[in-house]
Order: sequence, then C-alpha cells, then structure tokens
Amino acid sequence: MEIDELRDYCLAKTATTKSTPFGPDTLVFKVYNKMFCLCNISDFKSVNLKRNPEKAIELREQYYAV
Repeated sequence: MEIDELRDYCLAKTATTKSTPFGPDTLVFKVYNKMFCLCNISDFKSVNLKRNPEKAIELREQYYAV
C-alpha cells in the first residue's frame, strides 16, 4: 500500500480528519478528534493503528508483523 492509498482509505471513513500535530513528517488520522492511525510521510514503511488491548494481543499471536 502506498501512502496515497492509505490516506484515501482513512478519509473515506465517516467524520475522519487528517492533521500533522507531531510535526510535518507525521500524518495523523482522527475520527471525532480521536486518533486511530498515524504514519511517517517522508519514510512510509509502516502504519501505527489504535486497537483495543485484547484484540491487539490476539492479532500479535496470529501475525508476525503486528
């Protein structure tokens, strides 16, 4: 996935906004002012996503890259 695809996907969600509150290189997506996704604009190699802790543990057990 390219950063443009991620941006389009996130912004297609209802009430999503984008901003750079941590500096010009960190793109943040929020829904109703709650952050759910962030990534580095200039070095797009990974994405940080918010997830409830129980589900995150389950996903880490299933997938190496989580």
